[in-house]
Amino acid sequence: MIETLKKEWLTDPKTNILAGILVALALIPEAIAFSIIAGVDPMVGLYASFIIAVSISILGGRPAMISAATGAVALLVVPLVSEYGVEYLLAATLLMGAIQLVLGILKIGKLMKFIPKSVMLGFVNALAIMIFMSQIEHIFGISISTYVYVGVTLLIIYVVPRFFKEIPAPLIAIIVLTAVYLFMGADLRTVGDLGAIERSLPSFIIPDVPYTMETLRIILPFSISMAIVGLVESLLTAKIVDDATDSYSSKNRESRGQGISNIIAGFFGGMGGCAMIGQSIINVRSGATTRLSTFTAGMVLIFLIIVLGDLVVQIPMPILAGIMVMVAIGTFDWGSFQYVVKAPRTDALVMIVTVVIVLFTSNLAMGVIAGVVLSALFFATKISNITVERSESENQVNYRFNGQIFFASVDTMMNQLDLDDHDKTIELDFTAAHIWDDSGVDAVDTMITRLKRRNNQVRIKNLNKDSRKIINELSMINKEELNMGG
Repeated sequence: MIETLKKEWLTDPKTNILAGILVALALIPEAIAFSIIAGVDPMVGLYASFIIAVSISILGGRPAMISAATGAVALLVVPLVSEYGVEYLLAATLLMGAIQLVLGILKIGKLMKFIPKSVMLGFVNALAIMIFMSQIEHIFGISISTYVYVGVTLLIIYVVPRFFKEIPAPLIAIIVLTAVYLFMGADLRTVGDLGAIERSLPSFIIPDVPYTMETLRIILPFSISMAIVGLVESLLTAKIVDDATDSYSSKNRESRGQGISNIIAGFFGGMGGCAMIGQSIINVRSGATTRLSTFTAGMVLIFLIIVLGDLVVQIPMPILAGIMVMVAIGTFDWGSFQYVVKAPRTDALVMIVTVVIVLFTSNLAMGVIAGVVLSALFFATKISNITVERSESENQVNYRFNGQIFFASVDTMMNQLDLDDHDKTIELDFTAAHIWDDSGVDAVDTMITRLKRRNNQVRIKNLNKDSRKIINELSMINKEELNMGG
């Protein structure tokens, strides 16, 4: 226990603290922008980012992953805020957290194994494109100075690490270029142009809503959507950070941690949030490996708001936009172009569909769910190819089944049978087959019933253990009469 705490908190503290500082600076404009999207005061997003980052650093299952207020959740609550106000948003956030906590207790993290590589690729690439597209408004059509600052930021991030790695290059870019801007001035937009920052700590509040079934009816659909989107994005981000750091994280603990963090955020005036892949990648690529980096990000964020708020609002947006552009470039899996050419067509299609749906709906969970469903359909189609071999000698017929017998394959199987045989001994050989569901059992029942009507003697042979079990449990045919052998 002590060794685990040391590893998760005290490994290379300098690197993790510096990474957390950089993430905190990158969180501020994002949190303000997401608050504006949701239609609430910027402090609602900033408070949420501070609270969720600090709490998830302790409660979460993935060290070095960053969670805060996110655009995915913000987009979902726009109708709720516009019609009912921020108090209902806070109530919905509390319920969102409770739902996530329950799902974590029910070990929802196990579902991660059902997300195929093609969907993961689609998720990552769609997110990279979304990160890039979200920065366009901060780069283009503003001023020549904006292009210059973006270009210099990209140059610093690309070149500096080749010669100096003690301090993350993006943090160097923020400090140096902000100082240049404050000293020389330029026609640039700054963080302050996104919204005002109030220099005060969050306080405990109970949402001022009627605690009635009508309120539950209003917030429940939003809370369910927020909970699912938040968990999908968080668990997928955790998997990406796992791969990037060659380590393992507890997805169920992460689910519970996300739930508790959102409950705390709701009680302190914050909107709902989840893991942020962009900031998590910034953190990991800056060398972060521990919970200290996430904790530092949250604490430095509130320090910047309370103590350095007047300075923070003067950070030029082109610098932060340049950092996020580099994140987008690094996030996109450039091997996907080769994957589309070489992978099976169905896998390539799943990846493309996932990307397209995410981009059209701006909903990561929607794209992932669609990708998983499509993968499942393609998989069912692939394994539904069943063959039936018929052999006959004297008065005996043998049918040998090869493949998986379930709802998607029974029609193919039945079409290969000649059920007009009569006055014969018929063996149904399942040596190379497996019966999976009630549809498969029903198909076996049907063929046996029709064959016996024509005065045939029917025997089933060589059922494997699981197929025999499901036949015994679900078949309507008399088992002794069938004389099941093997």
